[in-house]
Amino acid sequence: MKYPIPFDERELKLKAIQMRKDIVLQTLHAGSGHPGGSLSATEILVVLYNCIMKHDPTDPQNEGRDRFILSKGHITPGYYSILSRTGYIDEDELVKFRKFGSILQGHPKRYTQHGIEMSGGSLGQNFSVACGMAMAIKHLKKQAYKVFDLASDGELQEGSNWEAIMAAAHFKLNNLCMIVDDNNLQIDGNTCDIMGIAPIDKKFEAFNWNVINVDGHDLKAVYDAFKKFEELSKNSDRPTVIIAKTIKGQGISFMADVCGWHGKAPNQAEYDASIKELEEQEKQLKENS
Repeated sequence: MKYPIPFDERELKLKAIQMRKDIVLQTLHAGSGHPGGSLSATEILVVLYNCIMKHDPTDPQNEGRDRFILSKGHITPGYYSILSRTGYIDEDELVKFRKFGSILQGHPKRYTQHGIEMSGGSLGQNFSVACGMAMAIKHLKKQAYKVFDLASDGELQEGSNWEAIMAAAHFKLNNLCMIVDDNNLQIDGNTCDIMGIAPIDKKFEAFNWNVINVDGHDLKAVYDAFKKFEELSKNSDRPTVIIAKTIKGQGISFMADVCGWHGKAPNQAEYDASIKELEEQEKQLKENS
């Protein structure tokens, strides 16, 4: 199947619920992992991979594909879920998350045949890779495809990111889009308390970026933000950042906006409660459609 496909809000909501099921399933079986930030980025990933990026899981190394770089490299439960649900990874592999010998390690390892463009781990490193890819595309004058990078608000505490952000504007990388998953929580607490980075939008504007603010859980708003980037990439010589306001642990009531779910796996009872909630959401959505 080739992507992108047309935007269908109901279908994307159902896909987001399935992703959330995948996230808690993987972390349950591994006994570890990062569900909180995966859940906050679910709508971003489901819109991007289904309705925005040009890619084809049957031809994963096609030269004309858009590139996706995961800067917040710990949210692999969400990343592996969308790769599975778009055809890059067998669904049966998800329960092998973080297991010895599995391709689905805690942080991504580069496997372009499975849609993983770059290994990841240490925050603050991979956005420079995204800039390099975008620069290479510009140099080769192959602007038909774009580079998308998913970062976190806490990751913006890393100084190397700001060097790359400055370089992206200097080299006019209008084919580059950073998405900031702004959930205001990191492993040790509130981002604003640990190392405040606000106002994010004004800082990017000062670095000569196009800035789009969006509710990161509103599927249509996220889709419109990406379409705005596509328009800006044609009419502006600046890179674009989409600042998505999100809630860590979104979709599961007892995980939502709780710092402790940054890197904690659910036990069986918590998993069962999560699935019950998600199945109820699914049922209501189908009944009301």
